[in-house]
Amino acid sequence: MATSRSLGRYLESRKNIAGSVCGLAGLGLTFAGAAGPYWPVVVAGLYGAGALIAPPERPAPPDFPDPSARLEAVRDDFEQLGGYLADIELPPAAAGRLTELTRLLAGLLDPGWAAEVLAQDPEGVHVLSRTVRQDLPEAVDAFVRTRWWTRLAPGQEPPERHLERQLTLLQEEAERLAASLREAEARRQESHTRYLEDRGGTP
Repeated sequence: MATSRSLGRYLESRKNIAGSVCGLAGLGLTFAGAAGPYWPVVVAGLYGAGALIAPPERPAPPDFPDPSARLEAVRDDFEQLGGYLADIELPPAAAGRLTELTRLLAGLLDPGWAAEVLAQDPEGVHVLSRTVRQDLPEAVDAFVRTRWWTRLAPGQEPPERHLERQLTLLQEEAERLAASLREAEARRQESHTRYLEDRGGTP
């Protein structure tokens, strides 16, 4: 089975096609009487020469999902994360920070112009993916587990203090991402203005 697949790939390859074309040219020389009694050698030699000079086969690159498809997957995971967070009881301060963070994440992931800009920024998609799939659920889960142990052994540093700090850091990271997207749109607008000015429009 593997041998027949390899043979099929070779028959469709550039080397075989180029060699066959040169071999047909050798047959043409034979019919024209130019090859003489050595025509098999001429045909085989031309086939081999054609196969050697043919460009090598170029393997197709992996078909990875584009940023738009990745962003859609993150959007689905964010919706699932929302269901998890809704079942977690947090202290008021942490709950307020979480609400601010999830509102900002929802705005970035909401289908529309913001998502269109974000889809052109693979690093931004990575940042959102990491926040939704790793950093935010880990922060909340670590708080829930630590809070349980703190109730058994009170007197330690309140776990909500770490949670509030973590949510603040995630909020700042998301705000930096939003600012970078806004700056990208501003540069795009400025570039269009310069293009119109260079084209001879009125400044």
